Amino acid sequence: MALVKLADAYPNYKQEIFGGDDIKGYEVYSATDEKVGGIYDALVDETGRFRYLVIDTGVWVFGKKVLVPIGRVRMDYDRRRVYITGLTKDQVERLPEYNDNMTVDYDYEERVRGIYRPTATATTATTAQVPSSTYDRNTYNYEHDRSLYDTDEQNHQKIKLYEERLLTSKQRQKTGEVTVGKHVETETARVSVPIEKERVIIERTNPTDTREVTPGEVDFREGEVARMEVYEETADIQKKAFVREEVSIRKEIERDTVDATETIRREELDIDVDGNPAINKRK
Repeated sequence: MALVKLADAYPNYKQEIFGGDDIKGYEVYSATDEKVGGIYDALVDETGRFRYLVIDTGVWVFGKKVLVPIGRVRMDYDRRRVYITGLTKDQVERLPEYNDNMTVDYDYEERVRGIYRPTATATTATTAQVPSSTYDRNTYNYEHDRSLYDTDEQNHQKIKLYEERLLTSKQRQKTGEVTVGKHVETETARVSVPIEKERVIIERTNPTDTREVTPGEVDFREGEVARMEVYEETADIQKKAFVREEVSIRKEIERDTVDATETIRREELDIDVDGNPAINKRK
């Protein structure tokens, strides 16, 4: 029978079980109204039933945490207190210590139950105790120790008030797909490049006035030449690639609100009073 911590069995235990309250931290008193310590945690069995409260005994038995069977507990929710029937300081000192990292197995529980079980005389009187010789670790169940695990309904009554709430969720579904790619188109491009070409012009003319050349001024020679370099431009046309346009692809979210109307129910508390009892309403 695996036992788990309260929050592991009921992650939302404050709302689901205690109406928004938290029993952790409740003060713990003995039946003689002596403060014992506080509730540190609770252990729940695999069926979800409370089996133990983990009590931090504080300075009563310094720094020791012990288990108290739920049948020995009387809750006082109004005063945020817990009273433990028949708990003595001697019992706490003899109880095996509890810590968060341990596993509460059958052997450990038997050590705890051995401290709380009634004596032989009391057992005969209550008849709630089954002799340990009638069971072993494979056959034991909590019905064998009803005096330790049965809760007193007069001391543990609770009424749960339920209400309906509209819970919403969203589903993301694909509505389409957009593909953006590119292809190549060809066309004939025309470009004009103005160029220049030089050419030599030879012009021969006759002087209009005939002038005599001074003797010795003329030096008749053969082979005299005049040189002139001639140039022309040619067009150099090449193809090179340039970025023509940039395309950015992204998504934008348009937000909208979907409204819904539904009738929901909620339970309210009805109190019928007979006579004139004192009632203290707390929330």
